[in-house]
Amino acid sequence: MRHLFTPNSIKTSILSRTLSLAPSSASPFRSICVSYCYLKSSSIDFTNPIRKSKSEIMTTTSAKSTSAIGGNNEVGISGRFWYKFKRESVFAMYTPFLVCLAAGNLNIETFRHYIAQDVHFLKAFAHAYELAEQYADDDDARISISELRRNVVEELKMHDSFVQEWGSDLVKDCPLNSATVKYTDFLLATASGKIEGVKGPGKLATPFEKTKLAAYSLAAMTPCMRLYAFLGGELHALLLLDDNSHPYKKWIDTYSSEDFQASALQTEDLLDKLSVSLTGEELDIIEKLYQQGMKLEIEFFTAQPLMQPTMVPLSKVLNPAEWSFVIFSDFDLTCSLVDSSAILAEIAIITAPKSDQNESENQIVRMSSADLRNTWGALSGQYTEEYEQCVDSILKTTEVEKFNYEGLYKALELLSDFEKAANARVIESGVLKGINLEDVRKAGERLILQDGCASFFQKVLQSENLDTKIHLLSYCWCGDLIRSAFSSGGLHVLNIHANEFIYEESISTGEIVKKVETPIDKVEAYTKILQNYGDDKEKLTVYIGDSVGDLLCLLKADIGIVIGSSQSLRKVGSHFGVTFVPLYQGLVKKQKEYAEGGSSSSWKGLSGVLYTVSSWAEIHAFVLGP
Repeated sequence: MRHLFTPNSIKTSILSRTLSLAPSSASPFRSICVSYCYLKSSSIDFTNPIRKSKSEIMTTTSAKSTSAIGGNNEVGISGRFWYKFKRESVFAMYTPFLVCLAAGNLNIETFRHYIAQDVHFLKAFAHAYELAEQYADDDDARISISELRRNVVEELKMHDSFVQEWGSDLVKDCPLNSATVKYTDFLLATASGKIEGVKGPGKLATPFEKTKLAAYSLAAMTPCMRLYAFLGGELHALLLLDDNSHPYKKWIDTYSSEDFQASALQTEDLLDKLSVSLTGEELDIIEKLYQQGMKLEIEFFTAQPLMQPTMVPLSKVLNPAEWSFVIFSDFDLTCSLVDSSAILAEIAIITAPKSDQNESENQIVRMSSADLRNTWGALSGQYTEEYEQCVDSILKTTEVEKFNYEGLYKALELLSDFEKAANARVIESGVLKGINLEDVRKAGERLILQDGCASFFQKVLQSENLDTKIHLLSYCWCGDLIRSAFSSGGLHVLNIHANEFIYEESISTGEIVKKVETPIDKVEAYTKILQNYGDDKEKLTVYIGDSVGDLLCLLKADIGIVIGSSQSLRKVGSHFGVTFVPLYQGLVKKQKEYAEGGSSSSWKGLSGVLYTVSSWAEIHAFVLGP
């Protein structure tokens, strides 16, 4: 019940907007659909205030609008595309090649092979700049492209210094692999105007046509510059945490340097300027070229031959004949963008009778929509106030220096008592009466999931390299809502553990079957599920969650992954000695330990360490790879 309510002021605003948008002749469900369309386009973070305070919501919204684009309010086309295809940059970072490079134990022969391939690539890159310079009609643009081409030549000098250290003609001795050929062919074909619907260089009659071709060339090249600048910054941050000498420090320093970061920004600015006069159709071509460049970068890193065992991706580390892989996940705001309680409240209020409507004798007696809205508001306010008091009382206990699971468990028993009492108030109020099962299912089909969540589950279940089961543990009152949310995308085999509405002829009675109400319920369900699997195979467990109610399960799992930025989760966890580590940083550390004689199965529960991610793309890359 912890995440059953939306702030009353936000809720009232959204509901009134929803009801005013719905045509008077619309069916109740059509009104609900209007609500969801509004939510899809709304900038309001429709979440429980307990998960995120108003200040947290504002901070998150602000961060989303400025991340990866330098904080500018006016974002150019290159910034928009980088943000749109940012998940590809995550996939690149989690490739075994870059994980091993970040850990400092990448096999030297693998790095030599990479340098040889990159020399060929950079020569093609420099030539593409040279062609683009010829097409640019603006003097400033030509000067910028010329500077960028000179920077690539300097980058080649760094590669030459590596080759000289090794004392061999590495570039000539190392044959090109298919990923390098595919990438260089793409760059040179684009820069030569070999794009569908574009005239060849010899047929470019106007300055505008030449500028357009220069823009296309920059679209194919910009993602490479931005990705390397991103990777350099991410790896340099890890390097600062390492006091030992890093064998690939020179490579990391190059791409994290101010000069390279400036070159990446210069490339993006140039693409923005060259694209200003393009039509919508031409901008679509720019986007496709940018996306293809990102895709080829990932293939380039993935194609580097590894000569060592790695910790990623998990799907290739675990032998399905010996290991079972069990994934647990919370649902509300872990999988969904909208809290399920908010949706159920919308359905209840919108489908409730008006004050002057008479209900038939065979209908379950319901409150009017006005009374229902007021009751929801009162319950919401009481819940919010008492929840905050409960969390505050937990944080007033003596803070520990060392991880203390037993202390945390005891503290969350207090929270569990509160959750059960709050649930009882909701049931007693009658606000859940009269909701139609069909409306619930249709609402679930339209429920927005976090980007990448459903596709991750689908690909995990399709993986031949994993013996996998997926379980969702949720406080949601209505498991039908969750089942519909996933079945609409073809996921019918997820194991849903949630509370359930009780129906009479498909109409809710207002009662629920209580299965998972509290943090204690969740961890008991988690434990029972694992016990039912038996001991015929080793098991690796992952739990993905975002709130205080997930803490016990997150900590018991071999790998506990926190998605999002709940301050209450971090405060309560830290109070009992839990350490929060970014997943990539933790992975690099594990890779170092593995190279020093550790085990690929070194992930263990109850370590007191939880791993944080900002998106499902990180989880996907960690478990499955690109």
